[in-house]
Amino acid sequence: RPRKGGIIAIELRDGDKLVGVEITSGEHDIMLFSANGKSIRFKESDVRAVGRTAIGVRGIKLKDDEVVSLIVAEQDSPILTATEKGYGKRTALGEYRAQARGGSGVISIKTSDRNGKVVGAIQVTDEDEMMLISNKGTLVRARAVDVSIIGRNTQGVTLINIAKGEKLVSVAKIAETEEEDAEGEEQVTEE
Repeated sequence: RPRKGGIIAIELRDGDKLVGVEITSGEHDIMLFSANGKSIRFKESDVRAVGRTAIGVRGIKLKDDEVVSLIVAEQDSPILTATEKGYGKRTALGEYRAQARGGSGVISIKTSDRNGKVVGAIQVTDEDEMMLISNKGTLVRARAVDVSIIGRNTQGVTLINIAKGEKLVSVAKIAETEEEDAEGEEQVTEE
């Protein structure tokens, strides 16, 4: 039963932070993405159930790195990865092989001085749009289909032009509103 001050959902160690929460069926693949361009894909069933206030289990083994995104892979849509210097790419989900939870993972995107660290990863379809957000308040709406699908071990293409001293800090999929859904239905019925 929730209290006014809330309830503890997970125990966090010093320096840890929560990067994502998802509702799942128990039968999906989980993907974690790190700032240095690593990723891991493992079966949700590999994560044992623990109490609400437990610390949890290791998803990916990292050294001098941190997890920046969590994806529950629900369909065979590509993964879009974005970096702080405005670069990104889409990579086919099939390029991320499933492995054991807690491993070192694979390279998701090559990070360098040119493209910077990873700020986020999202699963997208060709119909999706996304919002790119910079630390200076720049917001750019872009279509996922306009981003090239290329392999994992590459640096990506320009998603957003970043000014000197500016960094991309977030990428998010734009959810369709009920109004947009209704407009789409009207267009289909009018044709």
